[in-house]
Amino acid sequence: MEIPGALGHVLSARIDEPDGPTRAHAVFAHCFSGSKDWKGVRRICRALVEAGIAVLTFDFTGLGESGGDFADTNFSTNVEDVVRASQFLAEMHCAPDVLVGHSLGGAAVLAAAERIPSVRAVATIGAPSDPEHLVRTLGEAAARADAEGEAELRVGGRRLTIRRAFLDDLRANDLEGRIGALGRPLLIFHSPVDEIVSIEEARSIYRAARHPKSFVSIDGADHLLQRDARDAEFVAQVLATWATRYLPEDAGHD
Repeated sequence: MEIPGALGHVLSARIDEPDGPTRAHAVFAHCFSGSKDWKGVRRICRALVEAGIAVLTFDFTGLGESGGDFADTNFSTNVEDVVRASQFLAEMHCAPDVLVGHSLGGAAVLAAAERIPSVRAVATIGAPSDPEHLVRTLGEAAARADAEGEAELRVGGRRLTIRRAFLDDLRANDLEGRIGALGRPLLIFHSPVDEIVSIEEARSIYRAARHPKSFVSIDGADHLLQRDARDAEFVAQVLATWATRYLPEDAGHD
């Protein structure tokens, strides 16, 4: 399936739907440099579908099977991709009830939620409280991009180019105010041993958010939820149960 992206390129997307009645619709945003086809994403989507929640997943511009050049993207285009995917879902199927984001995708759904009125609940998985966290994570590559205008890095077996404009956009997007004004129930998943995004980031999101808000520890899980299939399944089962509390009694479409 193809949907329009933020920069005018075609995004590769997929909608997984339950065999029976659909209780709700969700949009899932993957992590930095990831794709909709990563194991953790697929496991979570499969479990959500089994719980009666249809899920639209997509590859951000320049990643996976989507068009465009990753070097031209930034956090703001990721946010816009989430909005465009939600608009497509609303036009072709049903407006999303739930937004789910993993890692930087979690930060993107927190930023995008204010532009998607249909959303009743938001969940993040291993998300940073501030997009600028990624600048620190990129370390030497970020320093080179700042100094030279761009830099190449290898992530997950692929080479990606980041530009100074990408880093500047991360620094300019302060999420704290958006989290405080979210106006929706928020569920925060995080592993206390996350090797990429510290558990302190979850603490900061929780502190900035207003109630109703919840935190669930994914004890022992790796950042990508790929080491143990049970971690992704646990996230999906808890998420599906939690989300139904905030859906109207007549939610769902046969």
